[in-house]
Amino acid sequence: MENSKLLKSGEFLVSEVESKDIFIPEEFNEEQRMIAQTCSDFLEAEVYPNLEKVEKSDRELMKSMLKKSGELGLMGISIPEEFGGFGQSFVTQMLVAETTGAGYSFSVAYMAHCGIGTLPIMYYGNKFQREHYVTKLASGEFIGAYCLTEPGAGSDANSGKTNAKLSDDGKHYILNGQKMWITNAGFADTLVVFAKIDTDRVLSAFIVESKYAGVVIGPDEHKMGIKGSSTAQIYFNDVRVPVENMLGKRGEGFRIALSILHMGRLKLGANVIGAGKKAINDSVKYANERKQFGVLISTFGALKHKMAEQVIRLFASESAVYRVSSDIDTLMKKLTVDCGDYGRASIEAISHYAVEAAILKVVGSEMLDFIADEAVQIHGGMGYSAEMAVERGYRDSRINRIFEGTNEINRLLVVDTAMKRAMKGDFDLYGEAEKLYTGLNSITDGKTAEESFFREKTRYTKNFKKAILICIHGATKRFGKGLINEQEVLNNIAEMMMETYVSESLALRVEKMSAIKENVSVYKDMLDVNISDTAGIVRKSALEAIGSFSTPESCQSLINAIENLTRVKCVNVKDARRRIADKLIEDNSYKF
Repeated sequence: MENSKLLKSGEFLVSEVESKDIFIPEEFNEEQRMIAQTCSDFLEAEVYPNLEKVEKSDRELMKSMLKKSGELGLMGISIPEEFGGFGQSFVTQMLVAETTGAGYSFSVAYMAHCGIGTLPIMYYGNKFQREHYVTKLASGEFIGAYCLTEPGAGSDANSGKTNAKLSDDGKHYILNGQKMWITNAGFADTLVVFAKIDTDRVLSAFIVESKYAGVVIGPDEHKMGIKGSSTAQIYFNDVRVPVENMLGKRGEGFRIALSILHMGRLKLGANVIGAGKKAINDSVKYANERKQFGVLISTFGALKHKMAEQVIRLFASESAVYRVSSDIDTLMKKLTVDCGDYGRASIEAISHYAVEAAILKVVGSEMLDFIADEAVQIHGGMGYSAEMAVERGYRDSRINRIFEGTNEINRLLVVDTAMKRAMKGDFDLYGEAEKLYTGLNSITDGKTAEESFFREKTRYTKNFKKAILICIHGATKRFGKGLINEQEVLNNIAEMMMETYVSESLALRVEKMSAIKENVSVYKDMLDVNISDTAGIVRKSALEAIGSFSTPESCQSLINAIENLTRVKCVNVKDARRRIADKLIEDNSYKF
């Protein structure tokens, strides 16, 4: 689907799109559904029967599972045909990420290989590197890993100490250093390694084969969750890396690392959808079998509340995932025509949507943590037993708030990146904010007449955006360049931005569904509950921010404006949640 109106990253704050201009999961074509089914079948046949064995640090079993997925073509989804892949769209790549997300630690190993282990070479490699390495990574002949983090360099990736020096004959870089928390370390064939050449201030990137002399793989870490994935330290002791294995240009490594992190955040946003659906299915099946006080626990209102919330949060997050995925596809096509290189065009399009990537990462990981936690609670005492799948899902979920940049870092990025894009002139954030701020006393909730269901929801999300702009303007005016140090205020604004983007995505999806489905009443229920919740979050976050930056003279005017902009119609959310839960209970699985 081609978007007739393509917003730039962060531009959703000041611009609107129509439902016809977004992609929704209900529009997956037959080929995409078949690819997803192949992924599901693989999990059922090869992954689930081996989970207990693989969680005992069986590196060879995990490697064999990965290679089998490669033989089925599942490792080449995002790779162009000329390098042995299937050249699927970004939306399809995200659907594969979603479906395999139900695979627990296999999903981590698989996504690390297909994403950060392979795509840096696909996106930044030259023709030789793509032909020599990407073809083998796409087939599963090679397994890939990505080596960025060091003992003293986590979120501050550019502070790494791993060093590379050109050999006397100019044919090799001599690599020395240490990397940690490396997924697939125990059996990877190729490593994308980041290091500083000589006294460079920024990183360069290299393709290192694990068989090179001087590469030492440490033992697997003992982890809280994702126990089946191999995570270890890697040591580089005078490793001779051919000069032709430099990835990109000298000093381009930091840019590569940041770009790949954007990609990883987007893919994680999809991955957690699959894990969430698995946990919801486990929840409802148990609730429909377990009896207390002589009745099934699925009949209890408190349990229905939990299951409905699981569904609403997942469905809303999923709406945002595929909305931005389609935008990336559209931009990829345009940039490929402009520059002629699919790899560079792909990563440029992905990196462009840095604001939305950070949103999906935070919202998705916290959505899954909520669902996994409630899944354990619905199971009661059995949920704490290692006999149940939800126990594994609970442990595995926790890493997602740390992976691909911590959620704390990503919250700051949501606001900082949007503001920087606006300052570059991508969209007029500050002009719109100034207008609102100077007219605070005239701000109302904007209702002028009777509205249709969807027009009302559009007005609400527009109002939430106005509240965000007011807070950005007020905080910028109060703190200036020092705003970067006011992380609590930035977190308030980030919360408002994330919830608003997801709510708007959900509203657009349900509106588009209403044009292609006869009955969308249960989805309108989801939207009613979501908007009610978002209004409360936006109001609370805005008032906290205002308390930090307002003056005694401006405080009340700001509060009044926020109260007007977060006013929404009273809805019977209890009954709405019950209707959502009843559909889940009747279907006995997630069929939304």
